[in-house]
Amino acid sequence: MSDAPQADSQPVAVRIPLIGEAAPAFQAVTTQGPIRFPEDYKGKWVVLFSHPADFTPVCTTEFMTFATLMPQFEALNCKLIGLSIDSNFSHIAWLRTIKEKIKYRGMENVEVTFPVIADLKMDVARKYGMVQPSADDSHAVRAVFIMDPEAKVRAVLYYPSSMGRNFPEILRMVVALQTADKYQVSTPADWQPGDDVIVPPPGSCGGAQERVQAKDGVKCLDWFLCFKEIPKSELNLPPMWK
Repeated sequence: MSDAPQADSQPVAVRIPLIGEAAPAFQAVTTQGPIRFPEDYKGKWVVLFSHPADFTPVCTTEFMTFATLMPQFEALNCKLIGLSIDSNFSHIAWLRTIKEKIKYRGMENVEVTFPVIADLKMDVARKYGMVQPSADDSHAVRAVFIMDPEAKVRAVLYYPSSMGRNFPEILRMVVALQTADKYQVSTPADWQPGDDVIVPPPGSCGGAQERVQAKDGVKCLDWFLCFKEIPKSELNLPPMWK
């Protein structure tokens, strides 16, 4: 039997930043010049998303959609950052092709102006668990990280390479997180801006009794499940939802 070390067949562990943790810091070259995170994004919400590769069909439709929705995110004080394990030259050539040649669902002449990270060494992708060897050891999966103005991870989404992302849902998530923070509430299943929100449950028996007798616009189905209205006019909404 050979004494040579055997190749490790175990899958490589991938560390994904968890909700509530500080988002990993990084410096990167992008299509909009060098960026530093979180320094360059203080006081901003950030959506950082990865895609498998340039010049791929699903990614092309996604970038066109993100670029078209960019003003909606900007209205929420939210910046977009893209990433793939390709060179800056490849990114630029692909984005030029999108603008000059691609028409999709009424979108054309779409210019991508948010930064796209060139991550050939996978430095940023590995920090965010975007490279998952069981799926592909040389391309990033479709990951989405939503970070708040304190550079804390607030939401994480992963999609397989065959599935394009739901962009209205990502936008809705930013609105829901901002609403929860501002009003100290939660949002129920399928919540849309203007729907009732959930007020925090009481922490004592006395509080429970008071809660079911609550007034001031609070509506209770039981002591632990109470709702109140926050009109759309009071929410920070992107133009498409006003």
